[in-house]
Amino acid sequence: MLLRHIRYFLAVAEHRNFTRAAQALHVSQPTLSQQIRQLEDTLRTPLLDRTGRTVQLTDAGAAWMRYAKLALQDLDAGVRAIHDVGELSRGNLRLAVTPTFTAYLVGPVIDGFYGAHPGIAIDIQEITQDQMEAQLADDKLDAGIAFEPVHTAEIESQPLFRETLSLVVGGGHPRATRRKPLTVQDFATEPLVLLNRAFATRGYIDEYCAQHRVRPQVAVEANSISAIVEIVRRGRLATVLPDAIAREHGDLRPVPLDPPLPARTAALLQRKGAYRTAASKAFAEVLIASFKRSAASKP
Repeated sequence: MLLRHIRYFLAVAEHRNFTRAAQALHVSQPTLSQQIRQLEDTLRTPLLDRTGRTVQLTDAGAAWMRYAKLALQDLDAGVRAIHDVGELSRGNLRLAVTPTFTAYLVGPVIDGFYGAHPGIAIDIQEITQDQMEAQLADDKLDAGIAFEPVHTAEIESQPLFRETLSLVVGGGHPRATRRKPLTVQDFATEPLVLLNRAFATRGYIDEYCAQHRVRPQVAVEANSISAIVEIVRRGRLATVLPDAIAREHGDLRPVPLDPPLPARTAALLQRKGAYRTAASKAFAEVLIASFKRSAASKP
């Protein structure tokens, strides 16, 4: 059995089609088919059912795929370990964050990390937590910044800080100068622009409204924090975002709610038992240190 047999099998298992798998692997379909047959001969069992319109895994194929993926992940981690440089003069960091963090967290943290380790190439993705956990489990990311609790058994989390959410309005909004907390009933009358339901923040908002038996007046849904901020700063619509985002934008104002939205715990996410590159270890140290300094500076 060769490494290419594992890669070829996993490609077919992912695409459920020999033609698409061959295109993804940049090999001919006959070559791919031949390699899969060699693998099945070696294992003395069929791994793929080719009789239907799409290729399906046999029971043996489904059982073996899990171990094939783990083996490939470990081999890829071994390659990174070989090329890992302890003094951090070079290397790579594969990072993901949930969208709200892009608006206020990524800038200072990445700037601090780059200042300490300019030789590290950083690849940042902005994705939902479900996508992040899946990519961490598949060893496609080194780390992610999202929320506790995690939903995937293969992921471990390290708490970073507590994040509070508020109603956020533009400087010209009628609620902009309000100091007294807004009741949940008044909140329900506010026209809102919110993240769509793919995002964890929207889940917090919907759960809050359900608990207090109100229905939010959602005028606009978006999948971009920057779009929401641009809309809200104009003054007609409100939103619900972390207080820190309002503090980062001088033309936004947080309005407290009564009862308040529950705080949530931001966390560093990594795959359990995964190889930690020098770059990922250094990033975790910079990230945690930045929040310790921030907490110490607060009165």
